[in-house]
Amino acid sequence: MTTVIATAYHTIPVLFENDDIIAVDKPEKLASIPERNREKISLLKVLTETLQRKLYVVHRLDKQVSGVIVFAKNPQAHRYLNTLFEHRQVSKTYIALVQGVIADASGVIDKPLRRFGSGRMGEDADRGKACRTEFTVEERLPGCTLVRLYPLTGRKHQIRAHCFSIGHPIVGDTLYGDKALQKTFPRLMLHSAEIRFYFPSREQVRIESTIPKSFLEALAEIRKKR
Repeated sequence: MTTVIATAYHTIPVLFENDDIIAVDKPEKLASIPERNREKISLLKVLTETLQRKLYVVHRLDKQVSGVIVFAKNPQAHRYLNTLFEHRQVSKTYIALVQGVIADASGVIDKPLRRFGSGRMGEDADRGKACRTEFTVEERLPGCTLVRLYPLTGRKHQIRAHCFSIGHPIVGDTLYGDKALQKTFPRLMLHSAEIRFYFPSREQVRIESTIPKSFLEALAEIRKKR
């Protein structure tokens, strides 16, 4: 099985692989799937060209987000994983640095979201779709909070929009938050740290991604302000 996929632009570690799925560590600023210009590099394009096989999209990470992402290798695995995601039988954990200091040790963001014309997701109690995100505080920093997030649903931009909705946009998120302030950070401080689910055999797979250097370096700069 493959361990690392190297390209002229990125080195992509393979976190897990068997006959049915492949999970890789997506770098930030690389689109998960082709964008409008399909000639541009994307993770799916890199993987299919390198492995010389068709892969099936199971879920996505925003372009600016790093971490665990899973692709299916065959139609059967694709259908199975789609069913797991649809029935919320996939556990996902994210690490994020958000603006402001969160006082509570943990909490739940339970706000329906819908897409607006700007492409942003926003709270809408009447027309929004149910969304739920749990979080725990890992560390309080000067003007920021490091949190661990557990999205129980999988809406577009859910974590980003939910954090913004409680007054704590993710650091470096120019779509949700003060654009001028957010541009001063080198990346969106959101990382997909872990995915867990069961294979049909009832064997649990737990796929983890360590926090990347770009995230840790930005975190270290903020810690220096103490």
